[in-house]
Amino acid sequence: MTDQPVPPAKPDAPATPGTVHTTSEIQALIPHRWPFLLVDRIVEYDPAGKRIVGLKSVTATEWFFGGHFPGLPVMPGVLQVEALAQTMAVYVAKQPGFGDRIGLFAGIDEVRFKRVVVPGDTLRLEVTMEKLGSRFGRGRAVATVDGEVACEGRLSFIIPPAGVLK
Repeated sequence: MTDQPVPPAKPDAPATPGTVHTTSEIQALIPHRWPFLLVDRIVEYDPAGKRIVGLKSVTATEWFFGGHFPGLPVMPGVLQVEALAQTMAVYVAKQPGFGDRIGLFAGIDEVRFKRVVVPGDTLRLEVTMEKLGSRFGRGRAVATVDGEVACEGRLSFIIPPAGVLK
């Protein structure tokens, strides 16, 4: 049996049915990059309902599994919260007047972790905005795996004045 050459991976596959934004399109909206980009694609965007849904495929090769925990890979809860925040950031970036403005956490409230997330799981990241002003926003965020809640809470952010992040 001879080894067949493996075709090079595409940087981003074309949108599949149900995909609203691919990884490349997400990167055009928010500043996060590998290894810290924790949203693979956006599958629902409903501006009228103030809602967005993203997906994160959790693989065995994630950078954090080497130390969390050796022999028992568990996705850190704080990274589940970050994945939800990045999904919220995509929603905000798509709103008029926000563009490339960067939000920072203002609060992480009422967060509960209800299910362990392991390699092979797909996190469904749903955020419903409760408030969105020019410098502050808040939303209800829920991460699920196969319909079971893994993490949920209320996330809020601020957008600092120009020049603060320079």
